[in-house]
Amino acid sequence: MSSQTNITAERGLLEFVLFSVPITVPCCVFLCINGIMLFTLRCKSVFRETSRYVLLFNLLFADTLHMALSQLLFLLSVFQIRLTYPVCGVVVMLADITREISPLTLVVMSLERYVAVCYPLRHSTFITIRNTAVAVIVVWAFSSLNNVARVILLLDISVEDLVNLRMKDFCAKENMLRDQYSDDYDKAYSYFLFVSAGVAVSCSYIGVMIAARSACTDKDSVRKARKTLLLHLVQLGLSLSSTLHNPLIEAIAKVTDRLAMLRVRSFLYVCIILLPRCLSALIYGIRDQTIRPILLYHLCCRLKLRVVPAKATVSQ
Repeated sequence: MSSQTNITAERGLLEFVLFSVPITVPCCVFLCINGIMLFTLRCKSVFRETSRYVLLFNLLFADTLHMALSQLLFLLSVFQIRLTYPVCGVVVMLADITREISPLTLVVMSLERYVAVCYPLRHSTFITIRNTAVAVIVVWAFSSLNNVARVILLLDISVEDLVNLRMKDFCAKENMLRDQYSDDYDKAYSYFLFVSAGVAVSCSYIGVMIAARSACTDKDSVRKARKTLLLHLVQLGLSLSSTLHNPLIEAIAKVTDRLAMLRVRSFLYVCIILLPRCLSALIYGIRDQTIRPILLYHLCCRLKLRVVPAKATVSQ
């Protein structure tokens, strides 16, 4: 009986390893790419002193932190590691805060492009580094206060659980907010956030399209702003897809066995949670002509430092 139990435990551990390693490796790659992009945005003064690059840094920083926290929660769930309620509450709250930063930052970035196209003479007055820093602080404060209020008002933990402190299940938001009202509030706020952000970005896009018909508007600037706002809409859609992760997992769990569930869960986790958080760095890094050469330089491990002297030696 004990040998059969050991075989079952070893098989379960093997399944966990087989499904966690292929997820952890791409996550580490994505984190490295985002880290290089963040370093690129801080290595030049032009990036530190331009509002849109400051906002981009804030977006990538939140995405990178959310990716790391999501991977931590994923590994905790895979290996069935139970935390205490305070520790899990902090991790879940930070993950929620960073998740909400993306749509809010995209709204600010869209408004910045709208002002740049529709009010070019006032852009330098309105969009300053100081105002940008204030906008970033407001974004983080709004997301933080909402999550703190959500934890205080909706946390459903019995007195017995608080005495023991140890969770009965792995750390996840759905295991912290177990009441139906808590779940409804969380869904309603997420939908409201993304719908409001979508309306704001769409209105900015419409405003840029209307400005494109004006004869005094810089057509090249309008074209670039239009493409940027479309990119923001795509990013917003990718961020919105993360809200579908848990409902999809719950629906699929009812009709599949455990092994198939692990496969589907790993696939959805990579496609819905990890990949959208890395696309921002790649899209902006390759698309922006100012960032592209510096990003490629760092991604290639500064190979130019080795290649240039070699060519110079040959030519001599």
